Amino acid sequence: MKKLIVSLVISSLVLVGCGANQSEKANDKEGVTVTNYWNNAGSTDFEEKQMTYKAVPKKVFVNTKPAAELLLHLGLKDNITGVGADFGRGDVEVEKEYKTLTKVSTDYVGKELAISTEPDLIFGRGTLFTEDEWGNGSVETLASMKIPTLILESSIQGGTIKSIYSDIEKLGKVFQVEDKASEFSEKLQAKENRIKKTIGSRDSATFAYLHMSTKDEVMVYSAAKETFFQSVFELLNMTNSFKDEKGNVSVEALIKADPDYLIVPDWSDGKGNGVTAEELIEGIKADKRLSGMKAVKENKMYGLDYNAMFGYGYQSFDGIEALAKEMAKDNNGQN
Repeated sequence: MKKLIVSLVISSLVLVGCGANQSEKANDKEGVTVTNYWNNAGSTDFEEKQMTYKAVPKKVFVNTKPAAELLLHLGLKDNITGVGADFGRGDVEVEKEYKTLTKVSTDYVGKELAISTEPDLIFGRGTLFTEDEWGNGSVETLASMKIPTLILESSIQGGTIKSIYSDIEKLGKVFQVEDKASEFSEKLQAKENRIKKTIGSRDSATFAYLHMSTKDEVMVYSAAKETFFQSVFELLNMTNSFKDEKGNVSVEALIKADPDYLIVPDWSDGKGNGVTAEELIEGIKADKRLSGMKAVKENKMYGLDYNAMFGYGYQSFDGIEALAKEMAKDNNGQN
């Protein structure tokens, strides 16, 4: 009997050890465990936590449009029960499928509205997991309601554009579509390589992001905590002039920094709705305070779809690739 007990204990330890080494592999009985994130109610700080998903989610509330488009690329249209923050240019590759989805709101969605979709998973941008009226609830609160969560690594402070590949891999495991996930990652890697080839050995440059919503108001956003945002522009060999500025940035500070480029958001959907980057750039040109800046004098002002900068997803590759080509043309004197 003693030998039998010892044998069972040893077997158990071996199994535990194997489980520890395969924490992110599927287990038919116990589900799939991946590294994700937890935040307490009232806190905007996230910590890594091992999350177990016992079954493939069938009714997913997705808190932003870019996150929903990612699921569509993985063939998960039928798993989406609702989408929040339905604004910005869409991905033409999944446009038809996206139109069929239930759009809960064009704005960020509050907790009550999010859970009204009766989800078995809430997925998307990390900063929206908050108890604020524009958030879908903290991870702690949703866990108390037995609602699982899955947060994009790219949207957490410390995330970078490389986190996109990690997010896709996790989605492949949780939804059991690993082949599709691998295929999509390879496609994005090819796109990233094209961007680097377009940029080539171009000298490093500085930029400032003007978070404008009307052409009459110039507002500089430092994006100091936006590690994903910084990494997006690093693909273009560009550095944010105010990446270490934690407070508000004045127009005077912008003029003094005199970055090589000015970047503005494009809020339009490409169909005549929303403020375009061209409108905002006209506003910059009309502002006499900025007329002496080299970016204005040399017409080095560009727009980028808001979701390409702050959608925390693969759409950044599309936006940056288009911007890289546009900048390359200007540098070659073709415009």
